[in-house]
Amino acid sequence: MTLFPEMITSTLGESIIGRAQEHGLITLAAHNIRDYADNKHRKVDDTPYGGGVGMVMACQPIYDCYQAVRSAIPEGESVRVIYMSPKGRRFDHSVATELAGYDNVIILCGHYEGVDQRVLDEIIDEDISIGDYVLTGGELPACIIVDAVSRLKEGVLSSSECYEGESIASGILEYPQYTKPRVFLGREVPEILLSGDHAKIDRYRLECAVDLTRERRPDLLLLHPEIEESLKPKPKKRKRGGGSGKASDN
Repeated sequence: MTLFPEMITSTLGESIIGRAQEHGLITLAAHNIRDYADNKHRKVDDTPYGGGVGMVMACQPIYDCYQAVRSAIPEGESVRVIYMSPKGRRFDHSVATELAGYDNVIILCGHYEGVDQRVLDEIIDEDISIGDYVLTGGELPACIIVDAVSRLKEGVLSSSECYEGESIASGILEYPQYTKPRVFLGREVPEILLSGDHAKIDRYRLECAVDLTRERRPDLLLLHPEIEESLKPKPKKRKRGGGSGKASDN
């Protein structure tokens, strides 16, 4: 639900998310809140009670837009309604995974000085923030939510391996990637990647991922100590001593 639907449709109409819509794997609709304004000038905002600079988005157009969107959702399907706001829960991969479990996600994009609190209290399940900064509107953050959530839906990517091993999704940062040519500006692809030994390649990549995470995001290793632990050499089993089998005289 937005004042600028073209920002949503143009951004999310390309690449993987665009193809996912074409193939019917996800459905995306950008609803123009202005279409629901009950005045001839399609006015959706007004001055704030109590004074202050800027304008506040009014309840009626948002609520009527929400009612129209909600009425189109089949009975029995799960719905999560979120408002893009720096006041909200910080968005991360775990939140994306959580939202991917819903049949429908409705996102309200605010503008100006914000939205009348009464309509937020009436329709919103939670506020979500993409970071500690302020943008001119909620459309770009909403696109981030849609992209991150949609790629977790079945069929959008070719397989779950496309996202399970990526940075953050795996618990740590991803290892460096290489493609042809073998040498570029004097820099060679690591020899082990050309060895064909997949077990050694997997270990090398994990070592690179752990080293990179230790350097740039050590907090992630604190959350997932088992990953670093898996690289430690396993203790060798002690061989049983061979005896003569004779009983002791003592």
